[in-house]
Amino acid sequence: MRIHNLYADENGESHFRDIEIEWVEDKGYGQLSERMPTNGMIFRRTVGDYDLDWHPAPRRQYIVNLDAAVQITASDGEVRIIKAGEVFLVEDTHGKGHLSASVDGKERHSLFIPIE
Repeated sequence: MRIHNLYADENGESHFRDIEIEWVEDKGYGQLSERMPTNGMIFRRTVGDYDLDWHPAPRRQYIVNLDAAVQITASDGEVRIIKAGEVFLVEDTHGKGHLSASVDGKERHSLFIPIE
């Protein structure tokens, strides 16, 4: 399973990379990863016409898109559309941060899962 990761380098420039989640247990009907440390969960609803200016992530957290996509632009210029059902780990908590915008004017419901 692949997830998106948005992180900041030592100069505060944000970049994307992919993280491959490894399976550590096979149940026959499905696989499990190792348990990941988390610190709660936040439900979020985002209006369908948002277009946020540059901002760093408020904390390290996983974001799970439930029903709509989001367009994220890293400060290095890479743009990704992260679709419904996809997971991304935001770690660009310093520096310029990233841009976030709605896709196709759709309201988006997501889960924020802090890891600190």
